[in-house]
Amino acid sequence: MKEGENRSDLLLKTFYRLVNAIMSKTDDPAGDLLSVMADDIKGFGTGKHEVFNSRDEFMERIYRVFGKQLPAEAHLEFLNLQIAMQDTIGIVHGPYEISYMLGGIETRFYMRRTVIFKWDNEYWRAIHMHVSEPSAHLTEGESWPVKALKAQNEELKRQVELQTEKLSKSLSELKATQHQLILSAKMASLGELTAGIAHEIQNPLNFVNNFSEVNKELLSEMKDEMEKGNLEEIKSIANDVIENEEKINHHGKRADAIVKSMLQHSGTSSGQKEPTDVNALCDEYLRLAYHGLRAKDKSFNAVTKTDFDNSIGKVNVVSQEIGRVILNLINNAFYAVDEKKKQSGNEYEPTVSVSTKKEKDKVEIRVKDNGNGIPQKVLDKIFQPFFTTKPTGQGTGLGLSLSYDIVKAHGGELKVETKEGDGSIFTISLPI
Repeated sequence: MKEGENRSDLLLKTFYRLVNAIMSKTDDPAGDLLSVMADDIKGFGTGKHEVFNSRDEFMERIYRVFGKQLPAEAHLEFLNLQIAMQDTIGIVHGPYEISYMLGGIETRFYMRRTVIFKWDNEYWRAIHMHVSEPSAHLTEGESWPVKALKAQNEELKRQVELQTEKLSKSLSELKATQHQLILSAKMASLGELTAGIAHEIQNPLNFVNNFSEVNKELLSEMKDEMEKGNLEEIKSIANDVIENEEKINHHGKRADAIVKSMLQHSGTSSGQKEPTDVNALCDEYLRLAYHGLRAKDKSFNAVTKTDFDNSIGKVNVVSQEIGRVILNLINNAFYAVDEKKKQSGNEYEPTVSVSTKKEKDKVEIRVKDNGNGIPQKVLDKIFQPFFTTKPTGQGTGLGLSLSYDIVKAHGGELKVETKEGDGSIFTISLPI
């Protein structure tokens, strides 16, 4: 006992120390409880199971359980403490209020605590403790923390159900938005191709128009020769018309194939794999992407190189999906070399190469550029959704993310090798 401190003050101080330790409001709750409780302390709580006959039993049955039930921010306030002392015995008794916030809801309940202390060599030690609820409306076998938390749990259950409903609605909206974003990304890539498609389809249409005009003239000549009865000349003209018709048919089918390919690119994938000539797929998208960029920017120019392994044959893939991946990688490569061209001047020759190679049980498609390469600090992020190194408005950040997912869905891999200042190589590996 400190000098100038009487037993009554020390008794009240010890009581507060005991209660705050039980509430875990001290720096060392367990240590404080050991110092203010007698080894053989006895007592009981509000439930018949809350009985203890030693300090160890209290620590195990009451303190550890109680400590888990109350939130850390719980606040305790005694309303009217009464103290009594006689010789070496001291009693502290009184009601108190416990309040705390949980899930945005304030909970309050009232308890009564009685503690009997014994004076022991200048210290008070608790030898008996009893906790009760003033209203005493507890179900048999129930303790006051359980009762308070039951009401709290009901309210939390209601809030959880409400939040679950909101989250379910948000998830549906998120899925709809995701679908729209993917569709937008597909249409954006198709938009990039529009000029290239126009260029590619113009060639076969020009052939169709030209040969149609020639055939019209030949048929007029045939009519003249028929009137003259010149059979040999009629046969010769007829052969020229037939030959021209075959050319018209060939170029018409070529135009039809381009249109069908673009419809497939813009449409929803059926998910069905089919034997696909990946060499032809790469060649077509390389030309379409190049002419598309040239149509948008007349100053754009780049050397394109191809190196296709003809031993590959046809690979079983969803052609429109793999086509999207190839197109995205080629467009990115053209963007990279164009950016470097703007920085380097005339001494730099922008080059994009597309190659294929058969490697045992897989096929590799490589798109290589000699652009600026990808900075090491962002290399780990390039396949993440919405990440882009392009300026705002020039990239959605979905291209590589969708490409990665498409290749993974085919059981393959999409990898990148890059060196700052020298360029990048994107490799698609697909199982045969």
